[in-house]
Amino acid sequence: MRSPKELALDKRIIEVIGDIEPDGAAIAVAKILLADDEIQALQEYANTVSIKRMGFNDHGPVHMRTVALNGIIMLSLLRNAGIHTSLQKEENGTFDDSLAAVFLASFLHDVGMSIGRHEHELHSAYLSLPMIDRILSEVFPSHMDKRIRIRSIALEGIAGHMGSRPINSLEAGLVQVADGCDMQKGRARIPMVLTSGPRMGDIHQLSANSIEKVCIQEGKEKPIRIEVDMSGEVGLFQIEEVLLAKISASPVKPYIELFANVDNKDHRQYL
Repeated sequence: MRSPKELALDKRIIEVIGDIEPDGAAIAVAKILLADDEIQALQEYANTVSIKRMGFNDHGPVHMRTVALNGIIMLSLLRNAGIHTSLQKEENGTFDDSLAAVFLASFLHDVGMSIGRHEHELHSAYLSLPMIDRILSEVFPSHMDKRIRIRSIALEGIAGHMGSRPINSLEAGLVQVADGCDMQKGRARIPMVLTSGPRMGDIHQLSANSIEKVCIQEGKEKPIRIEVDMSGEVGLFQIEEVLLAKISASPVKPYIELFANVDNKDHRQYL
């Protein structure tokens, strides 16, 4: 049973993709992913392991949907600014192919949390592989080359989303940054309630709990502007140790402006 938050995100995802590529294959990929019971069950169990077993923030259906929405919004902003994706630059695919790859990677990037935190991005990659093949075979039944290229980009995005290993495509870089942007306080609410004493991951929970809002919009000097509003300076940990680190390791860095607003008093520019 999908929660009201998940259903609202599902609706928003379809609306945004429909606005970007109304007649493309990416919207077909998204509809299959959003309705897939196996993927839903895997996301839900990943969240159980993350929150109940390990005391970490949300890494489940809401988080993965939020990251997917972040990714497609940023990809749209890049296109509006005339920036081509890696598949387009290499003449190996269309914008729609890149959109499908970003959505696949974003929506599946944390399913490896169902096994554990250590190297979960690699667990996510091999768990996602058969599901990606199944979905792409349904959407592109007679285009093997297209399936291989989209799958490769998606797996790069999944395996590289932590920023701990080099990635090269713009698409994978978007997944990395989109993941870092999901840090506002709702994500930390459940572990904050469940945790009664100090545990590993507390600084991430406390930091995320001070993040009031993350806004992704068109930039003034660069295509993408990320603005973070927070209630206290503890939120700067989340920006500097998580989001900024991921942006710095991403091929998308040259296209991003990053700002932080602390308690409506301190306005900081990072990029």
